[in-house]
Amino acid sequence: MKKQYNTKAILASLLIVGFVGMFSETALNIAMVNLMDVFHISAATAQWLTTGFLLTLGILMPISGLLLQMFTTRQLFIGALISLITGTLIAALAFNFEMLMVARVLQAMGMGLLLPLMFNTILVIYPPEKRGAAMGFVGLVIMFAPATGPTIGGLLIEYLTWHYIFWFSLPFLVIGLLIGLKYLENVTEVTKPRIDLFSVLLSTIGFGGVVFGFSKAGEGEAGWGSTVVITSIIIGLIALFFFVLRQNSMKDPMLDLSVFKFPMYVVGLLLVMMSMLIIMSSMIILPMFLQTGAGLSVFIAGLMLLPGSALNGLLSPVIGRLFDKFGPKWLVIPGLILITTMLWFFTTLTTASSVAFIVALHIGLMVGIAMIWMPSQTNGLNQLPPELYPHGTAIMNTLQQVIGAVGTAVAVSILTGGMENYLHHSAAPTKPSEMANAMASGLQNVFLFTVIIAIFGLIMGFFIRRVVVRREMINSPH
Repeated sequence: MKKQYNTKAILASLLIVGFVGMFSETALNIAMVNLMDVFHISAATAQWLTTGFLLTLGILMPISGLLLQMFTTRQLFIGALISLITGTLIAALAFNFEMLMVARVLQAMGMGLLLPLMFNTILVIYPPEKRGAAMGFVGLVIMFAPATGPTIGGLLIEYLTWHYIFWFSLPFLVIGLLIGLKYLENVTEVTKPRIDLFSVLLSTIGFGGVVFGFSKAGEGEAGWGSTVVITSIIIGLIALFFFVLRQNSMKDPMLDLSVFKFPMYVVGLLLVMMSMLIIMSSMIILPMFLQTGAGLSVFIAGLMLLPGSALNGLLSPVIGRLFDKFGPKWLVIPGLILITTMLWFFTTLTTASSVAFIVALHIGLMVGIAMIWMPSQTNGLNQLPPELYPHGTAIMNTLQQVIGAVGTAVAVSILTGGMENYLHHSAAPTKPSEMANAMASGLQNVFLFTVIIAIFGLIMGFFIRRVVVRREMINSPH
């Protein structure tokens, strides 16, 4: 029989620390200009606070499957929280850029352990017929925390200092740790797999190189023509090629690629990656358009995107319960139709578009994403046997980081190309009104690209079907 856990307390501890970790990740993004003034650093240097965070996640996520089998749940949870709390405390006390950079890496290490641990623990402690609701609460954390980060961060910076982003986060991390120490149990079997150092090296170079290359391309300064960008991506892709060959030739691989033999896992993974690409593209492009094209302040631009992102998070638990009741198809296909429609209307935006229209489109887009993301992810993971849970969650989390970096870089490139093309044909390219129109032209091109991606997603959505989990899998001791 399956062991009974205090699921509510375990989930609460994971959600609290996950929320705070995701919040502090995005809250600092709005402080970049402030940090450049305080530390006397360039925009490229300040960008490392984000690039370094993503790079650490990109390196740590692929080996999380191995770590989940090497250490107990409690050991990983405590390790993740020590890293998060230490990083947050150092950031709160930071008086120079180097201190803050170290703090961000420590925070990323904590999140890199915590996110796979959260997914894997839910897969183990909840039976398949209740996983949708639990994953829905994870969706609330993953979407609502990053959405509130820039808004609350903006308020803290305006009335206090950027340090208070981290002082604000610290008590909640300690509370989450205490709840976890009291209620979190060891839910997975420690198998102590053999560590293949060559696989770890190939994974680090491969995923790290790709994430770093696309992150640098997405900064918009050097772009795709940079030798560093091209070299990083090529070396990363070569390392990943040999990593895949290595995993397929091993009896006990570091990352078990046999998860790709499960069709619903593959469909779910592709739909999650599609959702991530669309979210990252819109998250980077819309604020730029609202500030440059529509002439709004940073705070107002962030506030305009808050309703959609908040509604996405708040709807996730509801969507999760509907998934448990009806399965994925009746949520995913309407969600894909909704986001395709919203993205098409985004291609019609101009500098004359009303604030209410943009907010309404963003709300529709984020509701559609909520209908796709968690049902696809949960349904896909449900098809895996318990021994593949760590590998399935590691691959899904890793590829989300990769596609996030790719989405940002591609969106910025399309935006820049569209702006340059518009200004090339403009009679007065230096006029502020023409710059705003150029931004709108670039934005239309970006959203046309996302419409094409969404149409492919819609075609894929018709292949999704509810996974019927065998009883022996549900009662597995794992």
